[in-house]
Formats: sequence, structure tokens, C-alpha cells
Amino acid sequence: MTSLLALSDPLFAGGVHWAVLLIVAIKVLVAFVVLLVSVMLMIWFERKAISDMQSRIGPQRWGPFGILQTLADGIKLFFKEDLVPRDSHRFVYKLAPYLVLIPALITFCIVPIGGLVTIAGHQFYLQVSDPPVGILLLLAMSGISVYGVILAGWGSGSKYPLMSAVRASAQMISYEAALGLSTATVVLVAHTLSTTGIVDAQAQGIWHWNVIHLGVVPFVVFLIAITAEVNRPPFDTVEAESELVGGFHTEYASIRFALFFLAEFMNTITMSAIMVTLFFGGPAGWHPNVAHLNWLFPIIWFMLKTTIFCFCYVWFRGALPRFRYDQLMSLGWKQLIPISFGWLVLIAGFQIGVAWGLVTAAIVLVAAALLARAFQLGDARELGEDAILDPVAERPVPPWVIRGLTDGEPAP
Repeated sequence: MTSLLALSDPLFAGGVHWAVLLIVAIKVLVAFVVLLVSVMLMIWFERKAISDMQSRIGPQRWGPFGILQTLADGIKLFFKEDLVPRDSHRFVYKLAPYLVLIPALITFCIVPIGGLVTIAGHQFYLQVSDPPVGILLLLAMSGISVYGVILAGWGSGSKYPLMSAVRASAQMISYEAALGLSTATVVLVAHTLSTTGIVDAQAQGIWHWNVIHLGVVPFVVFLIAITAEVNRPPFDTVEAESELVGGFHTEYASIRFALFFLAEFMNTITMSAIMVTLFFGGPAGWHPNVAHLNWLFPIIWFMLKTTIFCFCYVWFRGALPRFRYDQLMSLGWKQLIPISFGWLVLIAGFQIGVAWGLVTAAIVLVAAALLARAFQLGDARELGEDAILDPVAERPVPPWVIRGLTDGEPAP
């Protein structure tokens, strides 16, 4: 057992004793504190950034530049009265927030935020754990987190949260396949399921980062799929306040209500870190050779890259309108899954050889043309004169009539 642990982390090379267990406990505690503080800063940053985009001030009263506003909100929610609906399933209702929160914490544990460090003669990676099947753990946690949303909607005993939970399950199934296929492309070229191994495979320089090495497409698919997985705009149809009141957490109050938002922002930070790990070299980056500071520069690079993706999520929220539900399903099944699967087959062909890659490229192009034609015929049957059902989201009133009523434009 010790030899297996040593293969994943040099900390266990000398066996397991009290000093090793103490270091592991400190790593867990530090990761938990860093993630909580990051969530507090992320919420403040999102409020400030969106307020700047909309010419508003944003938080400004609690702390310098309003940086303690999130802490004040958390304290307020902690002391508010807790409510349990009369028709709810009490055990499931109380369990659901933790099933959303815990997967985000576990996923962050496999993210390498730095290189090897040595403390008191013990050498270890700056990550909580590096299991040999880390990518499988990532996919498992991304799938498990939706159970908290489903159980929150069902356990509330209300129809609107239940409708939101049904949406969540359909959305997860639609985008989990594309997420897995794009991740499999990274595993295919890295030849390992370990997150540290994936980072090491990109350590030769920026041109070896997977975002370039794999041709950008898997990264774009992963970004869209993971945004839908964590229910961030423009894929937040699970909440959809205009349609479902407040979504799956409508019946929640006090600290349990806060746990859902804590999990959402924690997932945002964690998945930004995962994208940096899979496609942008993790903590890798150029740094000067400064004695006793070489361990610090990888952490700075990692934080900088992760912050850029966190800003992208804020930008999405401030700039993009929410997808209609049928558009969301169409994007997942008709675009992302075929593209990610075709790219995976293409990369696999070039991994064997150039000739195999060219043959695979020809096959993928023919399959893409046939699939596009099939979708075109399907849309024609769905929206044409012979359609069995009325088109989804068709306006009952022509748009020029609406413009004439609202803007005073004359009808054509």
C-alpha cells in the first residue's frame, strides 16, 4: 500500500507516520480555507465587475471597496430563521445542499496548484491528492453534484422546484457526454489519468499546452459543457427566475439557501482551475531562477490563469442572454456531442500515424456532412407544413404587430 501511495505522491516514499499525516491534514485544511476565501472574493469580484459593466457602484459599505460584503451576507444568512416546508421530505430536503457542496470540495483536492516543495525534509506536491484516476474522479463528481439539485427540487414538495430539478437532470445528461469526450481527448495525448501527469505532459512550453496541441476545439467544447454543468449563465435555465420563481432552491432559507450559492461559486472557481490544469499547463510558466522562491512562481502563474477564467464567467453573466431550453438541448445533442466525438476520433487517428490521421479526417468529414444533412431534414420536418406538432416557442402574434404596438413602427 505504501509503495502505491509513493507512486502518486513522494510524501509517502518514506512510509506513513505522524509527520506525514500532519502534512496531509494541513494540506486539507489549507485547501478548504483557500477555497472558502476564494469564494468570498469571487462573489465580491462578480458584483463589482458586473456593476462596472452596467455603470453602477456595487458593494461599497462593508470593508475597503466593499470587499467584506460577502462576509456580511453570510453572517446575516447564518442567523436568519431556518424554514422547512410542511409538505417536504425533511431528510432529503436537509441533505440536498451538502450533496451540491461536497463534490466541489472533492474536485478541488485533485488540482495541482504548484510544483514540488520540501518542508522539514519531506517532499510533496502542492495539491491535496493526486490519485491515479483523478480524471475519473472529476467526471464522477461533476455527475454526482446534480443529485443535490434533483433532491432539492423533489424534497421541497413544491412543483416549481421539481420542474427545475427535472431540467437539471436533462441538462446534466446532455452536456456530460460532451464533457467526457473532450476530457478523453486530453487523456489520449497525455497517456495518464493523473492531473499531475497531465500538467507534466504540458511542461515543455506554451506550444505543448493542450489548448494548442489539440487544436482549440476540445477546450471550447469543455468550456461550454462545464458552464452548463455548473448552471452558470447563459445556461442557468435550472434557476430561470422568470419561469420557475427561483428554481430548485425556491423553498430554502437561511444557511441552507446560502450553501447552494456557496456551491455555485465554489464550482465556478474549481472548474476554472480544472480548465487551467487540462488545457493551459496548470502552474507551468516562465519564471526567473531565484533561490528559495522557485516554489512561489508556479502558484502565481496558476492563480493568474484561474483568475482570467473566473473573469470570463463574470463576463458571460454580464453580456450573454439566457438560452431558451430547446436551444440548450439542441446545442448539447446536435452540436457539442458530434463535434467532440469527431475530434476525439481525429486525434486518435493522428496518434497512430499521419496516414491514419488523414484517413480518419476524411471519414470524419463525410460523417459530418451526412449528419448535418440529417439534422437539416429533421428540422424541415419539425418546422415545415407537415409538422406533427406546433413549432417550439413560435410567437402567437407576428413580430411586426408587436413592434407596431410597442415602438410605433408601421406594419409591412
